[in-house]
Amino acid sequence: MARVAKRFKRVEPRRRARAFVEGLLADLPRKNCWTIAEHAGDATPDGMQHLLSRAVWDADEVRDDVRDAAVEYLGDTDAMLVVDETGDVKKGTCTVATQRQYTGTAGRIENAQVGVFLTYTTKVGHTLIDRELYLPRSWTGDPDRCAAAGVPEDTGFATKPALASRMILRALDGGVPAGWVAADEVYGSNPTLRGDLEKRRVGYVLAVACDHRVSTATGTYRADELLARLPKRAWQRLSAGKGVKGHRFYDWAWISLTSGDDEPAGHRWLLVRRNRRTGERAFYRCYAPERVPLATLVRVAGRRWTVEESFQTGKGQTGLDEHQVRTWTSWYRWTTLVLLAHVFLAIVTVTARARPAADGLIPLTLNEIRHLYNALVLTPATDIRHVLHCSHWRRRHQYRAQQAHYQHQSLQEP
Repeated sequence: MARVAKRFKRVEPRRRARAFVEGLLADLPRKNCWTIAEHAGDATPDGMQHLLSRAVWDADEVRDDVRDAAVEYLGDTDAMLVVDETGDVKKGTCTVATQRQYTGTAGRIENAQVGVFLTYTTKVGHTLIDRELYLPRSWTGDPDRCAAAGVPEDTGFATKPALASRMILRALDGGVPAGWVAADEVYGSNPTLRGDLEKRRVGYVLAVACDHRVSTATGTYRADELLARLPKRAWQRLSAGKGVKGHRFYDWAWISLTSGDDEPAGHRWLLVRRNRRTGERAFYRCYAPERVPLATLVRVAGRRWTVEESFQTGKGQTGLDEHQVRTWTSWYRWTTLVLLAHVFLAIVTVTARARPAADGLIPLTLNEIRHLYNALVLTPATDIRHVLHCSHWRRRHQYRAQQAHYQHQSLQEP
């Protein structure tokens, strides 16, 4: 918290931000302003809500501190950036950026809010370092709706790949030492994102669909058409990295692609992965400013899973998806404080793993670190009167909300 203290000009929001982050790290069944306020010993959640909505502090400055801490403690050995989006299922239509859209969280089209995130990953660890809220056209085309949710007036529509490019370039401009970028099909199929990376001479391994078209020395083909032309000797068995159950071995092949006259100098390939048991294929568009071996591209492709693990721990350990905020500012502030809590856990995990584990024990995990932090450091409020006061406050608030709903419903009925 000392790293971000200068971002809070007054002592009150600075202390409340610390209590808020401790609440995100706490072992609470649900994390929102109500539960975090009770954990902090506050009589009501008003102070926590004020921190997220009206208090004077810049979430982007705290985000930069999170990014710098990640680079300092996770190091720059084999560093790369991974981008992906995650959705939170929501009710109603007033929560900023909410609409019916596909979200991988639910695996279907739901009324949801989608955020695009950037993960910094090295050999020793990984953590989320940036975030952007995807604002659909249904919102950017409705100025009154945007104004009601606190969306800045100059905010226009931006695709998910455009948001990803914005975060990646911001990280590179901020001094993040990343030589590679990885992402899924949503981003791999976008030529503007690929062009932005090539101009910066940053290598990438981006997933693409089977019908993605690429150019070779003999012509332009769909990715799966080129696959049928590969001889058996083109496949190599390589590990995409260690997983929970050991090395993840696949068959891999790569095909050189031609470069356009207006494209930056470098080397381009189509990378193909084949599951050795099921035969399932996956395709990747790849670029490197200098020639690299196949094993390097395989390693980068295999590290894309780190963003999925960051989502899992961010949601399971620090409340990334449990917010109940409705406005633009509150979403960015909640998410930024989640990133701060998550980078703390990542740093402590990396520090602990630097020491050899005792025989018969796996290294400490981020989940176990948070459990130990709760058990050994955090001391939540246990005063009986405080607990009962918070219970009474919740019930009074819920009663008032219930009566307001009943009154509104009675006015709507014929």
